[in-house]
Amino acid sequence: MPSTSPVVLEARGLGKRFGATKALDRVDLVLRPGEVHALMGQNGAGKSTLIKLLTGVERPDQGELRIDGRPIAPESPLQAQRAGISTVYQEVNLCPNLSVAENLYAGRYPRRRLLGTIDWALVRRGARELLRQLHLDIDVDAPLGSFPVAIQQMVAIARALGVSARVLILDEPTSSLDESEVRELFRILAQLRERGMAILFVTHFLDQVYAVSDRITVLRNGRLVGEYVAAELPQPALVSAMVGREVRLAEPVEAAGPARADVPLVLDAQGLGLRGKLHPTDLQIHRGEMLGLGGLLGSGRTELARLLFGLDRAKQGRLRIESEEVALHHPADAVRLGLAMCPEERKTEGIVADLSVRENIVLALQARLGWQRFLSRAKQDELARRLIEALDIKAADIETPVGLLSGGNQQKVVLARWLATDPKLLILDEPTRGIDIAAKQNLMAEVVRRAREGMAVLFISAEVEELARLCDRIAVMRGRGKAGELPGGCGEPRVLAMIAGD
Repeated sequence: MPSTSPVVLEARGLGKRFGATKALDRVDLVLRPGEVHALMGQNGAGKSTLIKLLTGVERPDQGELRIDGRPIAPESPLQAQRAGISTVYQEVNLCPNLSVAENLYAGRYPRRRLLGTIDWALVRRGARELLRQLHLDIDVDAPLGSFPVAIQQMVAIARALGVSARVLILDEPTSSLDESEVRELFRILAQLRERGMAILFVTHFLDQVYAVSDRITVLRNGRLVGEYVAAELPQPALVSAMVGREVRLAEPVEAAGPARADVPLVLDAQGLGLRGKLHPTDLQIHRGEMLGLGGLLGSGRTELARLLFGLDRAKQGRLRIESEEVALHHPADAVRLGLAMCPEERKTEGIVADLSVRENIVLALQARLGWQRFLSRAKQDELARRLIEALDIKAADIETPVGLLSGGNQQKVVLARWLATDPKLLILDEPTRGIDIAAKQNLMAEVVRRAREGMAVLFISAEVEELARLCDRIAVMRGRGKAGELPGGCGEPRVLAMIAGD
């Protein structure tokens, strides 16, 4: 579509500071009807800040925002929604204790004309219709929290579709979806584009950018790099614009190497299971080994990880850590035994948003040592600075509240927290979800380096290519149990075939 087409949303010269940090520096953005516009950049580039300004979560320090040429200054997400801007965030921002239908209609319940009470029959019918558009057939009366993350994400998207919006902002909407769900989402986006909606699409999956986007805006270090027509911007050029230098795509990170028979086991699970969540499963991990755990959403990957870290209690089977049989009643038991875990949901289970980067990094180590052996402030500062440098965490200083960091940098802080404990076994559940290419390379290179030094790693990822490239062995989960194992370097097709049951 030519650049002379009408403009739905226009941001000019938007700027925002958080203390001494200039998060956004005079950024422009133009969204047109009937277009999918990708917003790209590394973690910390300013994408999240720009979205917050567009949606009224934060107020800009400078610049202006217009809808259909009319100035707006939303002071809350509700005001932005009323102005025609609807948003689905990377982290599911709904109420797990409410039903699916209540989440879809919260804040806009239809009421009976005479009595003024909520028309629940209409709410349920409307909820089913919204979900039907996404080909999602679930019980709208069930609590949202009873469904997996992927379903919750789809409900959040359905809620956004239920509001008559001129602009739809999707912040990493596919990060918790499998391939079939992504295809369904893209089908919906195509319909919305045909209706003339302007869509701002934020993702770290480059193939998805080129699959659906008409235009691409790139930010770097809080500044606008440029706006491009997607069909005219080669993928290597996009990556170079994001990182500010030439980068080889899929740059290899050498795996730690297969475990030898004489290398001792760090973890040995025999018949570990939990009724309704995980069938009895065997799993062994050697010292210095990276074991990949693959499978579709709902296959049992995360359920197994939760049992291994004491987040859930196994009801059957045995678990040994370095030949000692153990019973994990609580994550604290796992930590005392030298285990560490970076959870999939960093926002709710990982970071402590109000604490500083330094405090988040030392949290697990201090808990392991006990409060009778308090880490000195000098030791805390030294540890935090060393890990910030090792993982290239973008923060103004070590005292910056971690909640102000981008999602990718928050993920790095969670990893730094557990690396600080020098664990025997590190469990990584989707550690690169929502993280840009350069950050992935940096994060995984550090993990592989630690594995070479003897740390065992259980690496859970939906990205099969990543598992095949990095891991020494791959255990494949299917139907809430282990389908089998494959050697490292077996190639992506073999892993996909086992996942599919071929």
